[in-house]
Amino acid sequence: MVFSLSRATYALPEIYGQSSGYRLDRSLHTMGMPLISASDLLAQMDSFLLLDARQEATDYGAGHLPGAIHADLNRHLSTASDPGHDPARGGRHPLPPIARFAAQVGAWGIGPATKVAMYDASGGSNAAARLWWMLRALGHERVRVLDGGLQAALGAGMILTVENAAIEPASPYPTDRWHLPQMDADGVEALRRDPSQKLLDVRSAERWRGDSEPFDPVAGHIPGSLNLAWNNNLNPDGRFKSPQALRAQYEALLGGIPPERLTVHCGSGVTACHTLLALEVAGLTGAALYVGSWSEWCRSGREMSPALKTRT
Repeated sequence: MVFSLSRATYALPEIYGQSSGYRLDRSLHTMGMPLISASDLLAQMDSFLLLDARQEATDYGAGHLPGAIHADLNRHLSTASDPGHDPARGGRHPLPPIARFAAQVGAWGIGPATKVAMYDASGGSNAAARLWWMLRALGHERVRVLDGGLQAALGAGMILTVENAAIEPASPYPTDRWHLPQMDADGVEALRRDPSQKLLDVRSAERWRGDSEPFDPVAGHIPGSLNLAWNNNLNPDGRFKSPQALRAQYEALLGGIPPERLTVHCGSGVTACHTLLALEVAGLTGAALYVGSWSEWCRSGREMSPALKTRT
């Protein structure tokens, strides 16, 4: 674990047409455990609409769990594939407009009563947790992430198929706003200077220190941020740590500051959702997501630490 302290409050800039800051609908945090074990999913497969959130469509095409629909990170869960996409504005994986995502969710056949489970092959980090967060932010409550991902499913005796899932499209999901808290770069600029707030970067320690940067043009981190990589949420077998262990881990990081005063980011707003999921498992709800993350910040001309390290 790497903890590097500092933190902040923020002004209230506008983002997604709403006031930035802790836009939290607390009713969404009354749900139970957001994970489901492979054995429980196997026993309840007929009750769930299943989404495969692995990044590559070729992986899905080569074999997926029966009935699973592919949710593409670049096309469905962000605007990364849109013509003219600029990482300097929203990062490498900006959220799609709310109406567009609501329409996509309906096209998958998901309505307010649908039980949804999702998986990837990366312990939930790419991009099952992002999909979980987006569905919860849409207002959907019946959503679970397969603990241990595809590997756990295969270990529990599930099989793969290459048959496309039968989809029964529904109307666009009934919502007109994101229900979970988000932060934009102006908000982060303000909050990182406030000791009553915390900013958490969940990239690897090497990337946070600026030793290397495989994806973005500049290495380093946002000054004042803490660092605890997302994979600290998992046991060696790829499953999430217990709620008690996760709670202890994040209470130590928070140092008495409420989770509502935590903002989480990564490289592009994807693996940050893994830590938001872990916080939910721990019962520490209310943290905000900085979607643009380092990929936006490092292109913004704002202060960076180290002062400037080009990509290596």
